[in-house]
Amino acid sequence: MTTYLVTGASGHLGRLVLDHLATLVAPQDILALVRSDTAAEACAAKGIASRRADYDDPAALRTALEGVDRLLLISSSEVGQRAAQHGNVIDAARAAGVDFIAYTSILHADTGGMRLAEEHLATEAKLAESGIAFTLLRNGWYSDNITMTAAQDLETGQHFGAAGTGRFATAPRKDYAEAAAIVLAGGHDGEVLELAGDEAYTLADYAAILSDAAGKPVAYTDLPEETFRQALVEAGVPGGFAAVLADSDAKAAQGALFDDSRTLSALIGHPTEPIAETVKRALA
Repeated sequence: MTTYLVTGASGHLGRLVLDHLATLVAPQDILALVRSDTAAEACAAKGIASRRADYDDPAALRTALEGVDRLLLISSSEVGQRAAQHGNVIDAARAAGVDFIAYTSILHADTGGMRLAEEHLATEAKLAESGIAFTLLRNGWYSDNITMTAAQDLETGQHFGAAGTGRFATAPRKDYAEAAAIVLAGGHDGEVLELAGDEAYTLADYAAILSDAAGKPVAYTDLPEETFRQALVEAGVPGGFAAVLADSDAKAAQGALFDDSRTLSALIGHPTEPIAETVKRALA
């Protein structure tokens, strides 16, 4: 029997991975790493057992990973602390004798030049040094991240960014989750997978799609990177993260978040969801 463990199992991506993984392997062979009773109960309702630990507790991680064969390491949401936290998981996996790790990195981590990629690259290097077999899931931008401001965009009639005419090859979180489950189940060990949506669009294209779907005018307002950063701070985004987001847009202008390999759709066996469909779901 192979035992599979998904970290970050109560998060947006983790929950979707569990759902799809349970269609590929027996639910009793799946473990979910959680941090709360509520999350554990939600997993139990799906017939999935859980273990308790967080990325900052090496001892708890070591205990939680005991007996695990294949591990999905979903990247931490704590930008600035990710490298250390991921390192704790990898060290615990090595101590526990885990055979394989799949890691959710970022699209073109080694060539895109994004600040957001720095901790992903550190994690990739840690994996390479660990002696554990691994696969890199270099996920592109989530369509859900673009549409999360749809209500605000419709209210103001503007979608703000700093990406110029850069093209985003996005896919919804559920498509990336499906890919992660497939890789964790087995068959793609040792690969570096550049994962992105089949269709690419500029933020001006996105504004037009949103406008058409809602029946209200929305225009894309392109800002210099620093101006966009300041606008994000004024909107309540913490300064450090605002700088990372503004840098991501600026690098997208140079092609960092574009990919036309269709590796994601080939992996999951169907086309990725177009941004127009994600917009419709966001507005429903």
